[in-house]
Amino acid sequence: MPGRLAGKVALVTGGGTGIGAAIARRFAASGATVAVTGRRPEPLAEVAAEVGGLALAGDTTSPADCAAAVGAAVARLGGLDVVVANAGVIAGGSVTSQDPAAWEEVLRVNVGGVMQICRAALPALLARGGGAVVVVSSVAGLASGSETASYVTSKHAVIGLARSMAYDYGPRGVRVNVLCPGWVRTPMSEEEMRALARARGTDEAEAVAATVRPLPLRRMAEPAEIAACAEFLASDDASFVTGAVLVADGGGAIVDVGTLSFGGD
Repeated sequence: MPGRLAGKVALVTGGGTGIGAAIARRFAASGATVAVTGRRPEPLAEVAAEVGGLALAGDTTSPADCAAAVGAAVARLGGLDVVVANAGVIAGGSVTSQDPAAWEEVLRVNVGGVMQICRAALPALLARGGGAVVVVSSVAGLASGSETASYVTSKHAVIGLARSMAYDYGPRGVRVNVLCPGWVRTPMSEEEMRALARARGTDEAEAVAATVRPLPLRRMAEPAEIAACAEFLASDDASFVTGAVLVADGGGAIVDVGTLSFGGD
């Protein structure tokens, strides 16, 4: 039985590790031909070899790199149907404590990078009569954590950007949706857990346990679980879904934080 994405060509940014790599694997298993792009050639090559796809090293903040990645995908894979804008970075700090250069970098990658890859890819999607864009934001696009001003700002911003694109390009057959993961077991989250453990004078396992305790599902997601959500949004099963925000956070968004002191295991 053909997969949900049979015959589709997909381009995944930040495709060498974590959620991006999991999306590449899921899409390939679902029948898509996948190109992965990112800054580091080695993990990209490994993922591309694993899924029988195309590795395209590049920086999504560079218009030239984005144009080259889209051009290579179209030339070598026959076209483009799906774009997953997943590449992102994080830096800590409040408005008064964050290094201004770090602020600029987070906004440049997390917002500018999404705009640049979509700007390059939209003509290719339109040439196929339409397609799907999945923008990976975060629960930080819906709420705020401590000392993450630039990250929270950037993840809120890409939701607005996605909705703008959904409005502008929907009449021409392009659907644009947002995926907001919560805590996921990735190299980025593992580093955050190590930092939390150091700050609390405990170990990484206890840091993870403390972090997921308020979540109804009491755990982090595996990258493959987030990839399954991306597959749905990219597929024709979501043919009447655009401008939507799909939250995959283990239930964290439903928790009334003001009642946490009243109980629960």
